[in-house]
Amino acid sequence: MYRFLLSARWLGWFVMVCVLAAACVGLGLWQMDRRTESLADSARIESNYDAAPVAYAEAGKYFDRFDESAEWLPVTLEGTYDSSEQRIVRNRPLKGRPGYEVLVPLKLDDGTAVAVNRGWLPIGDDEAGHPDSIPAAPEGRVSVVARVKAAEPELTRRAPEGQLASIDLSAFADELEYPLHEGSYGLMASEDPRTAVVPEAAPRPEVDEGLHLSYGLQWYGFALMMFLGLGYAARQEALNRYYDGIEDDEDDDEIIAANPTPSRRRPPRKKRGPTGEEEEDAILDAQGF
Repeated sequence: MYRFLLSARWLGWFVMVCVLAAACVGLGLWQMDRRTESLADSARIESNYDAAPVAYAEAGKYFDRFDESAEWLPVTLEGTYDSSEQRIVRNRPLKGRPGYEVLVPLKLDDGTAVAVNRGWLPIGDDEAGHPDSIPAAPEGRVSVVARVKAAEPELTRRAPEGQLASIDLSAFADELEYPLHEGSYGLMASEDPRTAVVPEAAPRPEVDEGLHLSYGLQWYGFALMMFLGLGYAARQEALNRYYDGIEDDEDDDEIIAANPTPSRRRPPRKKRGPTGEEEEDAILDAQGF
């Protein structure tokens, strides 16, 4: 009843369903990987964001080489801001508003510096591409609590003098005359002494795993539905063939071609003798009638 499934047409459908189902499973696995990453990010935020600040002597290694497990960890930094090397980072939206971020090197006692992101500024009205004003960093010695954030990759777009297209610490370090930690920068949480006007602080990151689990299950469901659909179509085909009295035209044709039925020879007809009327007619013809 299901011999038609071995035909080229149905084998082609089966291969196509397998390919599409594999693609759906791959997309489902991708969503699950994203969910795993989202859960790991949420765990780091919960673990590190509100933790007690760690001294630079203990956590300085995270600024040399970024450690994902230390993201958002508060670190206490002490030194002096080098406001002459302050930079404005472009294209930094906050809550749907376009703006900038202020990046200032904090020179430490060991002769190195950590880039500190002091906060966010809105776009200006006075001059395009520049904030209207930049709150000055405290002068003299300052104690800063900053959270560890990874350096950003280099962008191809250019930035005006005094600005950066991204927090690319390697490029920033090339512009300074003293060593700058290039693995991570510090996102300011507090500073002491505090100036009267400061840039807007970055909000606490949201803890949300997103819809990755739902999307992943949907992709797995699509893969299963494809095989169910193929099975339903095969069942309907089998029923149609059964009720129409068709076993399998393709297979029957092949069997007939391979095993032709021998032709039967019709036996020769026996000669039928002349009837009585035919005999009388023959006698009369012989007598000339």
